[in-house]
Amino acid sequence: MGDRLCLSVKASFRGRKWTYRHDPSGLEAYASETGLPLLQAALLSGRDIAPDATEVFLSPTLRNSLPNPSDIQDVDKAAGLILDHIAAGKRVTLFSDYDVDGGTSAAQLIRWGRGLDYDFGLYVPDRVKEGYGPTEAAFDQLKGEGVDLVITLDCGAAAQSALEHAAQIEMPVIVVDHHQMGHVPPPALALVNPNRQDDTSAQGHLAAAGVTFMLLVALHREARQRGLDNQVDLKSLLGLTALGTICDVVPLRGVNRAIVRQGLKVLSSNKNIGVEALADVASAEPPYTTYHAGFVLGPRINAGGRIGRADMGARLLSTENAQEAYAHAAELDRVNAQRRQMQDRILSEALDAAQAHANDPVIIVAMDNWHPGIIGIVAGRLKDRFRKPAIVIGIDNDAVPAVAKGSGRSISGVDLGSAISAAKDAGLLISGGGHAMAGGLSATPDQIEPFRSFILDRLSSDVEAALKNDSTKVDYVLGVTAVTEGLMEMVEQVGPYGAGNPQPVFAFSDVTVTFAKRTKGDHVRFSVSDAGGATLSGICFRAGESGLDEVLLTAGPQRFHALGQLKPNVWQGRTRIDFHLSDLAAVKD
Repeated sequence: MGDRLCLSVKASFRGRKWTYRHDPSGLEAYASETGLPLLQAALLSGRDIAPDATEVFLSPTLRNSLPNPSDIQDVDKAAGLILDHIAAGKRVTLFSDYDVDGGTSAAQLIRWGRGLDYDFGLYVPDRVKEGYGPTEAAFDQLKGEGVDLVITLDCGAAAQSALEHAAQIEMPVIVVDHHQMGHVPPPALALVNPNRQDDTSAQGHLAAAGVTFMLLVALHREARQRGLDNQVDLKSLLGLTALGTICDVVPLRGVNRAIVRQGLKVLSSNKNIGVEALADVASAEPPYTTYHAGFVLGPRINAGGRIGRADMGARLLSTENAQEAYAHAAELDRVNAQRRQMQDRILSEALDAAQAHANDPVIIVAMDNWHPGIIGIVAGRLKDRFRKPAIVIGIDNDAVPAVAKGSGRSISGVDLGSAISAAKDAGLLISGGGHAMAGGLSATPDQIEPFRSFILDRLSSDVEAALKNDSTKVDYVLGVTAVTEGLMEMVEQVGPYGAGNPQPVFAFSDVTVTFAKRTKGDHVRFSVSDAGGATLSGICFRAGESGLDEVLLTAGPQRFHALGQLKPNVWQGRTRIDFHLSDLAAVKD
């Protein structure tokens, strides 16, 4: 393998080494074998797409990618049981998680049910008061309301005690989930989870929204066999499936790639009045991309679960009433603005607190009254700022007894979830766990410091090893004059981008900053020019946080290599290509 150092950058202004994502020495051979332009060859080879798989990767279709739902354990059993309850006029309630993945899963089933003139009930737990997943109290409430069947969505697979309680009170439950679970499955009429131990479908990369879509395919098929006529076109639900898939950050490979590629087209058709209303209040226009899903629509839907009414997202996405849709959208937009203000305050306090721990292998900060719905976002920002795993803990002293809730985000090569689970097993937490890149915990305030010591000791060597291999991955070096709509079309053919298929990062060699101005929100608008005078304009988001603001604003005639992403900016039918700067490096003569 050849040298992967890009533009000889060993230490940028952000202290990063730049390396090619692909192997430059093999690029021309890959391009020759696939018949692709060098740019696309670099993108695909850097994503480990075999030459004989490039055609399918570039043209994903559901026809070629959709698995047989029956391959997923219990999916046919679940479909039969649900239709039995519908046919008997029984009350079926959807118990969904409060995030986008849960909300889109519920909305898909609700919309499909209407095709049979059936109305599913909906229960979404309050994030702060009830926490994640089903509880004994929730099952007691639903039993008391006369519910005959509960379908958990994006939760339930690990809720052993709650489902055991449901069995004791004779509350039938079907679990539809995608999270990792233990070897002993919880008691349920059916457990639809491609990540259960005995499932052989190889579809464990699906989000809950994707698992729900597989269930809907099985339901649709079973309904036809029973002579039931459901007029809902399953493809019309793919926009919701794609929205949940993108926002849950699952790998965009295999069927997920086809779901998102096709689903974004459905989403852009504006046939879902809830999506249309939310886009309207957010000043977003189709065609929608993964950016719109992940950073415009998704955060607003999530805001309801974080600091608003937990079921608002699912109700927005499932309603057929325009007045109701716009009311929900306006409220979610308002709550999201409130969430951002709260987030900015907590982030500022967390950054100040983190300075005292900047040399620790893991950044762990805690403070009174940090909202539990915000701390996960802040942990992600601290992780990006310090390039280390970060855990943010909010202490609620008003609770009796006082409780501390934490959320963590990790870096590649450091399994944070397992470390938190080990701390719980060691008696240092009330509860805790997660996966490699993220985790959550609950503790008493006096457990925080022993927990900190445990985590620092356990992860110190892993973080040190991860940082030695740390670098910014660069996909391709472009000239300023190469940035055209034609180039963007070529780049978009390799999309959709997201987890498992990262947004391309481009470098521009030997440019000067010809304009820079600080804007609202700690951002800097700028332009760079090459030696021939060709200009590229863009923005550096949160430039003060990264320290790039001062570099841009005082650059003068200094020459730089610039790194970032290219994003089409569509406004009133006109497209402009913006350069989203993420790093700079001085040109060395």
